[in-house]
Amino acid sequence: MRIISRKTLTKYWKKHTDSEQPLKAWFDEALNANWSAASELKQQYRNASIITKKRVVFNIKGNHHLLVVDIEYNLGIVFIVWIGTHVDYGKLNIKEITYVKSN
Repeated sequence: MRIISRKTLTKYWKKHTDSEQPLKAWFDEALNANWSAASELKQQYRNASIITKKRVVFNIKGNHHLLVVDIEYNLGIVFIVWIGTHVDYGKLNIKEITYVKSN
């Protein structure tokens, strides 16, 4: 899968150093994945939450951090929508947040 954008993850783990290794592991696994549907993703990540046909939430570092992505399965692209702590996640309307392109 192509992941847009690693820079978002890098900025996050610089502030939350405990998330660096788990995020790097997720990135490498997702980069090498070839998911064509949410059912395939769930085989690899049983704890991932499928929110809509495109939106998925991954637990990072034992649910301390949450990673929200949109996946275009037919194009093989994962868009990082949001990453944050479990506490911050509780304040979001997860279905309504949108991908914001970072420079």
